[in-house]
Amino acid sequence: MRAGVRAAAAAGKALLDRGGTALDAVVAAVRVLEDDPEFGAGLGSALTREGTVETCASVMDGARQKAGAVAAVQDLGQPVIVARAVLEIGEHVMLAGPAAQRYAAEIGMSPAPAGSLVTQRSMAQHREAQQGGATRLANEGGGVGAVARDAKGGFASATSTGGTIYRRAGCIDDSAVPGIGSWADEECAVSTSGGEALFKVALAHEIAMRVKLGAGLRKAIKESLKELKKMAPEGFAGAIAVDKDSWLAMQIGPAMPVAWFDAMGPNDAIGFPY
Repeated sequence: MRAGVRAAAAAGKALLDRGGTALDAVVAAVRVLEDDPEFGAGLGSALTREGTVETCASVMDGARQKAGAVAAVQDLGQPVIVARAVLEIGEHVMLAGPAAQRYAAEIGMSPAPAGSLVTQRSMAQHREAQQGGATRLANEGGGVGAVARDAKGGFASATSTGGTIYRRAGCIDDSAVPGIGSWADEECAVSTSGGEALFKVALAHEIAMRVKLGAGLRKAIKESLKELKKMAPEGFAGAIAVDKDSWLAMQIGPAMPVAWFDAMGPNDAIGFPY
C-alpha cells in the first residue's frame, strides 16, 4: 500500500512539474490508486449486498470553486475521470446510478466487463459479511484521495471509492459528496475517508472552514476529527489536507497509508493517528 501511494504521489508531481494544475495532479494521483487492487476504489472495490461493484468519486477545483461528482455507478473503474468531466462541462454537480453510467458512455468511458473489478479479497469480505448478516456491516472502506497546490497557488482535491463492505446497492458514499469527501477553495484542499459517519459533520468542509477562520491545518483536522469522534465513537475516519504553508494527514484508526512531495522531497508513512 505504501508503494501504491508513492506511485500516486509521483504521478501527480510529474504533472505539476510539467506546469499542470492542481486539479490535473489530483486526478492523475487518484487514477493510479483506482487501478491498484490494494485499495478499495475502482479495481478492488468493496461489493454491495448484491455482490456488485458501484463506485463513487468527487473532485473540486479551488481556483474556480467548481465541483463534479458521480455516485453508485456500476462497474465504472475510473469514476474520478467522469467526476472531472461533470465539473468541466458544468451542467450539473453530481450524477448517480444509471444516469451517471450513460453520461460516462457519452464522454467515451465504457464500464468494465462484469466482474473484472472484483478481487479475491473483496469476495472474501463479502462472504464474511453475508455470514454475519446485515447488522454486522464492516466499518472498512477503501476510499482513496489526493490534494495538491500548484505553481499558481491553486488548490484541488479528488476522492474516489468503491464504498463500504456489504452496503445496499445505490448507496451514495461520502466520497461522492463535495463538502464531505472532498473540498477545495482559495485557502486549502481537503480529501477525507470514513463512511456514513462523515455526513454528521460534513468533514471536508468543516476542516476547510476552520482553516478559513484562522486555524492551522493540524488544529483544524484534529478538532474536526474530535468532533466526529463524539458523534460516532466507533467510527474510523481520515483526512489529508494542504494549504499555502503546509500539508497534514491524520486519521482515527490503525492505519492510513499516505505519500507526499514537499520542499524536502518525496516521503511516505503508514499513517498519523490523531
